[in-house]
Amino acid sequence: MRLTKHEHAALVLVESGHSLVIDPGSFTSPIEDLVGLVGIILTHEHADHWSAEHLTRLQKAHPGVPIYGPEGVVRAAGGFDVTVVHPGDTLDLDPFHLEFFGGTHAVIHESIPVVDNVGVLVNDTLYYPGDSYAVPKHKKVGLLAAPIGAPWLKIGDAMDFVLEVKPERVFATHDMTLATAGKQMGAARLAWAVEQNGGSFVDLQPGDTVDV
Repeated sequence: MRLTKHEHAALVLVESGHSLVIDPGSFTSPIEDLVGLVGIILTHEHADHWSAEHLTRLQKAHPGVPIYGPEGVVRAAGGFDVTVVHPGDTLDLDPFHLEFFGGTHAVIHESIPVVDNVGVLVNDTLYYPGDSYAVPKHKKVGLLAAPIGAPWLKIGDAMDFVLEVKPERVFATHDMTLATAGKQMGAARLAWAVEQNGGSFVDLQPGDTVDV
């Protein structure tokens, strides 16, 4: 399986001539030239994780491609047919096996409603928590996509998240709200955290790919 990091929170996975898109949002450039798109996963309803423009473009290029997300996404993306997924659910979109974790977005502030959010584990190796620190309990994570920049995020909490998950490798995501210096600082903190359990940091920039 091969992963391509796109801007902010968007990821594309390719395996055996098929692809899977996760969280194509408003900070992400158009995702094009995909092969055999089998599904679109939206971890939650916030605009930096999905947009009508992205979904329309992807469905036009890949008619009938299904969209999955928690109940909040169904309400927010009312013009699209979204299948609800909950924490604890599993889903097979051959050749991808998905498991969902968590349930709620990290708290931004007490004045802002907490929305539904699911983390997703793909093929028992790649884990992306969406906007949360939901840990995939009793799972060995080969590659962790760890958020480093958000209104709800403190870098110390992100480091603790990496320390708890204990992935073999980690890369930084959810980073378009940061300047270059902030991205570099966050990446250095994640690198320290993953190394405490013998793992390694993968420095991925938009457009970079890595084998999972």
